Amino acid sequence: MAKRPHIVIFNPDQWRGDVMGHLGNPAAVTPNLDRMAGIDGVSFRWAFCQNTVCTPSRCSFMTGWYPHVRGHRTMYHMLRAHEGEMVLLKTLKDSGYFVWWGGKNDLVPAQRGFEEFCDVKYSPPRKAKIVDRPPHWRGQPGSDTYYSFYVGRGDCGGEKFYRDGDWEAVLGAIDLLRDPPTDKPLCLYLPLSFPHPPYGVEDPWYSMIDRDKVPPRTPAPPDGAKEPSIRRGIRKNQNLQGWSEDRWRELRATYYGMCARVDHQFGMVMEALKDAGLYDDTAVFFFSDHGDFTGDYGLVEKTQNTFEDCLSRVPFIIKPPAGVPVRPGVSDALVELVDFPATVEALTGVQPKHSHFGRSLLPVLAGQTGEHRDAVFCEGGRLRGETHCMELQSTSTDPTGLYWPRLTLQMQEGPEHTKAVMCRTRRYKYVRRLYESDELYDLQADPRETDNRIDDPALAGVLAELKERMLTFFLETGDVVPPETDHR
Repeated sequence: MAKRPHIVIFNPDQWRGDVMGHLGNPAAVTPNLDRMAGIDGVSFRWAFCQNTVCTPSRCSFMTGWYPHVRGHRTMYHMLRAHEGEMVLLKTLKDSGYFVWWGGKNDLVPAQRGFEEFCDVKYSPPRKAKIVDRPPHWRGQPGSDTYYSFYVGRGDCGGEKFYRDGDWEAVLGAIDLLRDPPTDKPLCLYLPLSFPHPPYGVEDPWYSMIDRDKVPPRTPAPPDGAKEPSIRRGIRKNQNLQGWSEDRWRELRATYYGMCARVDHQFGMVMEALKDAGLYDDTAVFFFSDHGDFTGDYGLVEKTQNTFEDCLSRVPFIIKPPAGVPVRPGVSDALVELVDFPATVEALTGVQPKHSHFGRSLLPVLAGQTGEHRDAVFCEGGRLRGETHCMELQSTSTDPTGLYWPRLTLQMQEGPEHTKAVMCRTRRYKYVRRLYESDELYDLQADPRETDNRIDDPALAGVLAELKERMLTFFLETGDVVPPETDHR
């Protein structure tokens, strides 16, 4: 490609892969994403992250490495370019792109600044206004709302909408597109915070979700079920067992409203690209870092080492620039977020300076193939004794913290925070867990992953095949050799 395309990376936080209208969810209000998937982009129905919390996932999709390659398994071990770790933003900047970053970090060490990775780390002209939530929205300690993350309708404080960090970043990006750089191709990186809980959003998005159309949640398993111990422990600590289905439905609808707001903001940026005459020359990537329980299994928020589809499956939509073959619609290919940097490299001609494991999605976009991977992988957790992976920097010992139900379990030396890895094919999901029982699900018969058949002799052959596939995965991805050679 003679002319390098502009790049837009629109990256919401904690968006489940099933909350999009064009994928058949009757309650999802996502007209802008639906339109792109129907007209000039491809939406991947079966896209998966490589870790189910923010920083490890971002480190993975910005390098093409799986978390185990360099040990990026916690919220406090970020990409270190000064130690030779590659970051896609820096690669683009070094190759001549003007990189504009508006939004959260969760990617590189903040103490070192952002100059290596972008030309502009956007700060709004006025401090983002975090509109007050309803007084005492959490309820009292010990109540069944204290760890629920549920807020509900947001109060805009007399303004048209929340002037929070997401709105400021989106409006800043639109301002940039009104006067974009003319001497360099543009990379616009928008890592937003929504729909990450707390679950709260302003009107009109709060009210536009039809509560009667919200799909039913996956119920909590019965006592004694073979489930990961961290999931059982979080459910006990969050204390939501007494919630009625109406309350759960309201929480889920609020989350859907948060997604609807992000879809609206995405549409605003796309319109700004068109107004600037840049849309046709731009490759657009829309994807989340991971999903959210949103009531499934009786839980809210997420975990670091369980891999239910509600956490590991993410939205992933790509619109290539004009001139690049594309067959718009929904693809059923199995893909991973590590495929994102490889696709950017294929579109831009930028050559990576490191080995990685992504595979370009251009053949799938063009409709040349409906297959991409035979299996996808996700991983997390820690070894016993890895105290530096307990995230003691967090308020894990403080029971007033929203994340206490999960973080207090991560501090213990029991099996809860065990290292684990998922191998998922189209039909089966196998999870190897180091310090407790493994998991095996037949997703065709049990798409909600409620019947752990790890001990079922009828699936012994399937289990052996998945273990062999996982062994091959680790053999292929166990390390990366530095590109530079040394004198002997």
